Amino acid sequence: MDTSPSSPSPSPVNWEALDSLVIEFAKSENLIEDSSPPASPSSSSPSSCSSSSYQYRVLILQIRRLLQFGDIDSAIDLLHLHAPSVLDDHRLLFRLQKQKFIELLRKGTEEDRNSAINCLRTALAPSALDAYPEAYEEFKHVLLAFIYDKDDQTSPVVNEWSERRLFELAGLMTSVLRAHLHAYDPLFSMAIRYLISIHKGFCFRQGISSPITDLTERLLLEERDLPATPQEAFLEAPPFDEVDIQALAHAVELTRQGAVDSLKFAKGDLFQAFQNEVCRMRLDITMLDELIHEYCVYRGIVSSGAPNPSCKYKCLFGEGMKIGHEPSESESTLSVEARSGSNKLADADMDSPGTEERYPCGTMSNNHEDCSTSGIYKHKASKVLQRNKTRGILERNKRKRWKGRQDLQDSFPQVLNQQGSGMSSTVDVNVNKEENYEIMLAIKELTTKGMAAEVVEEINDMDSAFFTQNHILLFQLKRLVNSGDHSRALKVACSHLGPLATKDPALLKPLKETLLTLLTPNEKFVPQSLPFHALSTSLQVEIGRRLGIEEPQLMKIMRATLHTHTEWFKLQMCKDRFEGLLKIDVLKEVNSPLLTDTISKSSTDICNNSSSQGTATSSSRMHEDGSSPAQVSSTGDVANDETAILKVMEFLALPRADAIHLLAQYNGNAETVIQQIFA
Repeated sequence: MDTSPSSPSPSPVNWEALDSLVIEFAKSENLIEDSSPPASPSSSSPSSCSSSSYQYRVLILQIRRLLQFGDIDSAIDLLHLHAPSVLDDHRLLFRLQKQKFIELLRKGTEEDRNSAINCLRTALAPSALDAYPEAYEEFKHVLLAFIYDKDDQTSPVVNEWSERRLFELAGLMTSVLRAHLHAYDPLFSMAIRYLISIHKGFCFRQGISSPITDLTERLLLEERDLPATPQEAFLEAPPFDEVDIQALAHAVELTRQGAVDSLKFAKGDLFQAFQNEVCRMRLDITMLDELIHEYCVYRGIVSSGAPNPSCKYKCLFGEGMKIGHEPSESESTLSVEARSGSNKLADADMDSPGTEERYPCGTMSNNHEDCSTSGIYKHKASKVLQRNKTRGILERNKRKRWKGRQDLQDSFPQVLNQQGSGMSSTVDVNVNKEENYEIMLAIKELTTKGMAAEVVEEINDMDSAFFTQNHILLFQLKRLVNSGDHSRALKVACSHLGPLATKDPALLKPLKETLLTLLTPNEKFVPQSLPFHALSTSLQVEIGRRLGIEEPQLMKIMRATLHTHTEWFKLQMCKDRFEGLLKIDVLKEVNSPLLTDTISKSSTDICNNSSSQGTATSSSRMHEDGSSPAQVSSTGDVANDETAILKVMEFLALPRADAIHLLAQYNGNAETVIQQIFA
């Protein structure tokens, strides 16, 4: 574990902004009960738009599953009903009919073989004539499936028989329908895809290991849905700005031609093209729901006694159902049996050794330790709860109830109903665990409300040694005591902040800033401008650990990925054009600059096993303007010549930073750089 001073601290995170994104995600996906009244069908309010998008996403998921199970007719029927214009694209229609022909032959009965011949005559052959230039050759090639068996691995049509084609087709239709219906995933879902993608690329290119690899590898899958390509009518689109092409290509790891095609499909809309590409990245939705649920319980957004994400949902998003994943022999058998109505799909998921037992405590850790309050704190904890109930701090009735993806039962009854009584029941909530959560949330709420003196009193009453080991947190709390009364606040600073700062030199700077503010009072120094929310989160994490409650995995992911996002764009020497769209810039905003240094140091101590180790750059420390010492002198002028940078990036397919470094070696002359590379 690297704890050397040279390792940079994890960047502060605006947890309130994350709360908002998580709540928006949970509402958009119908994971929590929303008390707001339902919108009328004719309403154009954000809530009605969100509901409409959710229904479209469920429809797209249903079509994806039907295609993966080989039920092409049912998928086409849904398309005719809900998105008939999509079938006007003869390229898609030809691919659907070709896959239908293969699936009929795959069933192997005489009746299905006759149906395949009928499909060939009435649907496949006519669509091959005007789908695209190569379609008729593909049509003649697929006829060989009549001769060669599906189990013949040496046949010329072995790829046509592969079940991978089903997953590719399902992914392609998902991409097309998502853009056609404007049914994009919630903002947080897109943001976490993008951040993890950058995190993985940054760690790989810098040659460092990530402490959240286990989480990111399971959450963001390697497979991507096939991209939707523009129809011929859009091929003559006007030239796109090279800045847009390069920004899109490097943001979502596309070739230049891939970025151009994506912009053509989006009719030149850069941000729509970006959303299309980000949504192609595949997430393990079951795991994401668990991370969200764990975070919501921890932050007091939902009740800790709420059920965890339904085990039933695992059968819809199991590992064997990933897009682009070539099924193994056992997985292929499982998929075929599932399409024929076998119960083995549900059994396999329910009995999988990888399925984790869920605990109401909310942690996804495999270390299922008892997080009950120790005997030392039990009596004092009860007093804390009672006092805060009197203050009105504990407001459980305002917390939402977690529903999980129950709505999907209506969309996939043929799969979900197979499980019967095989589901394991949720473990009963342990009273001690409930109390621990309430204590932790009460301390957090007191801090958020600015009741710093009460927080110090409660924590000292519960654990007199807490602030001895967390003097930075005590310093911050004391700094906020009596913040509205300058004379009393000055007394607190002299009697408490001074002694604390003498023990830790890192606190001298914030102490001087605090004294300067107190000695020259102004309108800005009011409780509303103080970093109560940021401090409340730091206290929550440490108090939670004291009570045996580990911080949510999602917090570790966000700390690490936001930090590497910042470091990556420092290396690129440019601003991320898409961070505003995904609210990444808001997630990085801290409530007060006075809090940054000390809370970052505290976070490093708290998270030594999470984000601080793996997000350190292997290169030299960066300057505040985002450049290394060498870069300041050699690349300052070059970075201003955007045309030369783009030319080198385009011709050599290089990242921006590499293009700038090459230009710096050749006095900013793009033609010389290109000639030297190809010489």
